[in-house]
Parts: sequence; C-alpha cells; structure tokens
Amino acid sequence: MATKHDLILAHIESLPVGHRISVRSIAKDLGVSEGTAYRAIKDAENIGLVSTIQRVGTIRIERKLKKHIERLTFGEVVRIIEGDVLGGEAGLDKVLNKFVIGAMTKAAMQRYITPGSLMIVGNRFEVQKLALEDGAAVLITGGFDTSPEISKLADALEMPVLRTTYDTFTVATMINRALSDQLIKKDIMLVSDIYMSLEKTQYLSVTDTVLDYKKLSEKTGHSRFPIVNKSMRLVGIVTAKDIVGKVDTQLIERVMTKEPIVVKKGMSVASVSHQMIWDGLEVMPVVADDLSLVGLVTRQDVMKAMQLVQRQPQISDTLSDQISGEVITIEEDTEGQKLSQPQFHFVVSPQMVNSVGTISFGVLSEVLSNVAQKTMMMNQKRNIVIEQMNLHYLRLIQLESELDVRPKILEMGRRSAKLDIEVYIENTIVAKAIVVCQMMERS
Repeated sequence: MATKHDLILAHIESLPVGHRISVRSIAKDLGVSEGTAYRAIKDAENIGLVSTIQRVGTIRIERKLKKHIERLTFGEVVRIIEGDVLGGEAGLDKVLNKFVIGAMTKAAMQRYITPGSLMIVGNRFEVQKLALEDGAAVLITGGFDTSPEISKLADALEMPVLRTTYDTFTVATMINRALSDQLIKKDIMLVSDIYMSLEKTQYLSVTDTVLDYKKLSEKTGHSRFPIVNKSMRLVGIVTAKDIVGKVDTQLIERVMTKEPIVVKKGMSVASVSHQMIWDGLEVMPVVADDLSLVGLVTRQDVMKAMQLVQRQPQISDTLSDQISGEVITIEEDTEGQKLSQPQFHFVVSPQMVNSVGTISFGVLSEVLSNVAQKTMMMNQKRNIVIEQMNLHYLRLIQLESELDVRPKILEMGRRSAKLDIEVYIENTIVAKAIVVCQMMERS
C-alpha cells in the first residue's frame, strides 16, 4: 500500500509543467499534515520534479532523468559512425549506457565493462570476446575484421559487433557528441510538454449553432474554441468577434474562421511563442498529422513555459549557451562609477570566426541577441522574444578582437521594445543593429 509520501509525489508528478505549488495547498488538497507535505516537496525537488525560484515560489518543472541518455541505441551508433554490423544484429535496438575505450590490459579493463556499454577496440579478439561475455557491445575501429567465433558469440548473446573505418579518437568524439545532442534535445521544451489534451479541451462541432457557442462560452469563461467535423478533424476556429450580430440559430460552420494556424506536439515552445506574438494569437489548436484535433495551447501557457525555461539551467550547453557565457556585463566605468546604461564585453575566440578569420555573422547576431535580452532583463525585469534584427556589419572584426557592446533603449511599450545596439573596438564603431522585441508578460 502506497504511503502518504508516495501519494504526494504521485500527485506532484501529475501536475502540469509550470503549475505553482505550496506546502499549504498540498496539505489541504490531500488531507495531510504540513510537515508531511514539506518533506515530500523537498524530496520532489531532489529528484527533479519541482524547482524553487526566488520571488516566484515552487514550480512543477519538466523532470530531467539521466535515463534519457539511453535513448541512443546501437543501431543509431551504426548510422553515426557510418559503420556496418559483423554480428549480433538482433541487439541493435538495445540502448547505449556508456562507452569504454579498450586501451589497457585485459585484466585492467574488466572492471569498466558493464552490461549495455560499448567497448571501442581494435583487432584484439580476446578483448572483443571479454566484452561480449560481460554484456557489452563491441565497436571495432580502423576497419579491422573479427573472427567467425566472435560473430557467432555475438549472434548467440544478441549483442552487436560493429565496425568502422574511423580511428578510436574520432569515433569516441562522434558518440560523445551524439549523447550530448540527446541531452540538448531533451532540454528543449516542446508543445507536447505544455499543451492541454483533448480530454480537457472545449470544442464545438460544425453542426453546432451560435447559441451553442454562447452556452459553452458562459459555462467555461472562454471565448475561443476549435471547430471539428464528425471525424474530429479540425476545420476552423471561432472567437467572440465572429458571432457578433449573428442570430442564435446560425450554424458555427458559417461564421467560423477556416484553415486556422495550427501546431503539432513535436514543435518547440519557442517557435510557437514567436508565431503567437507575430500573429497576435491567444490560442492555437494542436493537431495530429491528419489534422485531427488532439488539444489546445494558449498564449498564457506558452509564455509561462518560456519564462520557466529561461530560469532553468540546461543539462548540456548549446552553441548559443557557449556564446552567451562569453558575454560579460560591465556596470561600472574605469573609475568605479555606476554607468547609466550597462555595457557588455566580448572577446572573439578562434571558435567564433569564419574561414577568413573574422567573426562569424551568426556569432555576432547571437551576441547582440544576448545583449538585448540581458538589457531588458536588467531594465524591465522582463524576458523577451526577438522579433526582428537589422544588423549592419560596418568593419571586419578580426580574431581576438575585444568588443565593447553598448545598447540603448529607443522605444518602450507595454508589449514591445526597440533597441539600438552599437559594437565598438577601441572606441571605433564596427557594427550596429536595431533590435525589435516582444516582451513576455510578468509571471
């Protein structure tokens, strides 16, 4: 029988991402003491179900599990290394836990071989056999072959023996990159993480009338509903402005907006956020590939998720994170006086240049985007979405150049802002950008 502690954890896990919880609310909802609720919430924080954010509270977050690394199968490894299979083909769907490089004696490496691991080795038959017997797959580098005995053993144990023409260092780098990419993909919040499922979505049928809309609107307090046909396929969306002046008996099909903009569960929340801001949408239907309705995502859900993502540390750094990490904020001048507007410093490293040794245009754009975000956060305590950037590259920016970036807010509205950002090298302007951004609502 589940304990109260386990029941609380199960309840927290069932809450949607972004939901705010407290000791008092958990104790009241589940009928437990506040002490029991407090201990369960702390445990939930330790295992990655919730996160406590200063001045915001305790928020249900997307759980980050180490086991997501294991989604990289041996079959995917074959594709990554452009290799072939010498035996154990039945085990290609098994997942990779870690990889081990067989650059040691047989006795020494035995402690590192675990079930589900991948032994990267050359033409050492005794090591290949040892790995298979201990539950590990084998990757032979350098294009070497294996023995018929090893191939038969691999088939019997259903553990793959793979081969590639790449050297050990290159292969290890490729697999490590694949594992890192898996983590980054997992860290990107998708529509599937935040959307409201069909069971919780209110919708109307093409056979419903304006009166049916009014009743549903009054019952739910919402004014926008997707419209489906008898096959549950999305055919339109209806809002309050569509039914103004229409008689109660008129069919919804006649007044709805046809072919509405839709999203799919695999799309990133960031891309949906940009579309909602750009088109001024409050809700977007979520559909399957055949356009059947599977749920709904609202502007409020998207904005809350975007704010939550920007507060959470990532598991693995993207190129954007690496560039952003090099942007240094300067709030005082050389004499220690506080600047009226913060400035930023960036040094062009060898990884940030193109083939001719000047800063990559994409890197410079990312630096200015990061400066715009930091400027708005420091001035308005608001997260933003970049809507448009007009960048003028005035002079070539060489490798190891030290850039001083000076932003200035030109316009400020309730939902949007415009910034002028200038880039200097030794007080000489080398680039200039006008950035238009949309500001997210305060949580």
